[in-house]
Amino acid sequence: MSLDNETGLDPPGIRIRPVSGLVAADYFAPGYFVWAVLIANLARIGYEEKNMYMAAYDWRISFQNTEVRDQTLSTIKSNIELMVATSGGKKVVVIPHSMGVLYFLHFMKWVEAPAPMGGGGGSDWCAEHIKAVMNIGGPFLGVPKSVAGLLSAEARDIAVARGMAPGFLDMDVFGLQTLQHVMRMTRTWDSTMSMIPKGGDTIWGGLDWSPEEGYECSPKKQNNNNSETGGQNGFGNLGNATQVHYGRMISFGKGVAELHSSKLERVDFRGAMKGNHLANTTCHDVWNEYHDMGVEGVKAVADFKVYTAGSVLDLLHFVAPKMMKRGGAHFSYGIADDLDDEKYEHYKYWSNPLETKLPNAPDMEILSMYGVGIPTERAYVYEFSPTPECFTPFRIDTSAEAGYEGTCLKGGVFSVDGDETVPTLSAGFMSAKGWRGKTRFNPSGIRTYIREYNHAPPANLLEGRGTQSGAHVDIMGNFALIEDILRVAAGATGQDLGGDRVYSDIFKWSERINLKL
Repeated sequence: MSLDNETGLDPPGIRIRPVSGLVAADYFAPGYFVWAVLIANLARIGYEEKNMYMAAYDWRISFQNTEVRDQTLSTIKSNIELMVATSGGKKVVVIPHSMGVLYFLHFMKWVEAPAPMGGGGGSDWCAEHIKAVMNIGGPFLGVPKSVAGLLSAEARDIAVARGMAPGFLDMDVFGLQTLQHVMRMTRTWDSTMSMIPKGGDTIWGGLDWSPEEGYECSPKKQNNNNSETGGQNGFGNLGNATQVHYGRMISFGKGVAELHSSKLERVDFRGAMKGNHLANTTCHDVWNEYHDMGVEGVKAVADFKVYTAGSVLDLLHFVAPKMMKRGGAHFSYGIADDLDDEKYEHYKYWSNPLETKLPNAPDMEILSMYGVGIPTERAYVYEFSPTPECFTPFRIDTSAEAGYEGTCLKGGVFSVDGDETVPTLSAGFMSAKGWRGKTRFNPSGIRTYIREYNHAPPANLLEGRGTQSGAHVDIMGNFALIEDILRVAAGATGQDLGGDRVYSDIFKWSERINLKL
């Protein structure tokens, strides 16, 4: 599954390609549905393979490279044009999920951009072909989880497993060295860099503030998805909580995560000397770019103590320069000052909603549909563990726990509201504020709606993964979400669905973000 570390494409002699057709992602494994439930329901209202198309793509490679290598973007364009032409001019409803949301953002810019960089469809292509885009679990502004994955090949679940069986995942048992192989593999996937948080400190917060400031993890009785009213979901509330510095995405030590910024003593890592002192000939191909950093380079990272969304990019450039140089040619994470600047015509900006404009399609609708009410990774407490072996020198400190209720710190991970993978802020901000009405990111005033699905676990074993789940993948079986999709696929508008349905504080958090619109 690894790709070439220099090109981000196929390594010599190995070629893996995505399956085509509806079977490409109906089930992940026997009995574990992804799109299968939705496909079956769409079939019940008359959809079939001639007017329902699964846009499978190789999710390992960069979005633009799916066109370079496989002509995937051209295939999507042709299929949409064919469906519109054979349905009497009826426009399509597009339903992307997770990374597919960013991929389709890229597609909407690609399809209208002139060749050879784009698809040459012209500035009216989206307006003429797309009725609505129904984004499910969209990581529009990235996910903090991706930072932990790139830094130490772990997230909450891996860290917990490591805490339960110390050393096992790092051990050279039968040459496995599990986490090291995972890190080496995922760092060859350019697509992982599309998930790095976008917008820097403006969006995610700085050392002493964050949009979710004052949020508490205090579970309450769950609501159900029948309510159209806004308000708090069943996961947390805004109260007089001790301030949690969610803007500190990576903190080396629990004490560092809690200190006021004026008391932090930091040593800048950017000018630190790198060496080859960590070299270990037994590591062979399992080792990664930490091998080249040396003890001083690794220590300098820990001595900087705290990383916000802005400095996380510098951190990743320092610990994985080859990966970030390759990814930097395909993705960007800033906020555009002037969207009319010619530089934003380059494809590296097309999947960042803060550096690109929506198409000129005033009759199109965009719905952001996502689960809420589940603790979702937002920031991490790390520890530094220098070693001459083939181990990752940084890891989540699973011993870091909250000393009082309401801080959402458990096992070295600070959580906020979300769908267990994507924080609510990332899934909802663009529809709540960035694209709401006519803005510089949405110049034609495409109507945007937020549809939140408050998580309720399955009531019994007969429900399987649940019919009211808000979890990132299980939401694909959520009855309320399926009903919303069916209604739009049958001709309804976002307004017909009831407009926004909000349980979280996404509008309040969005107002705290000072972004020029």
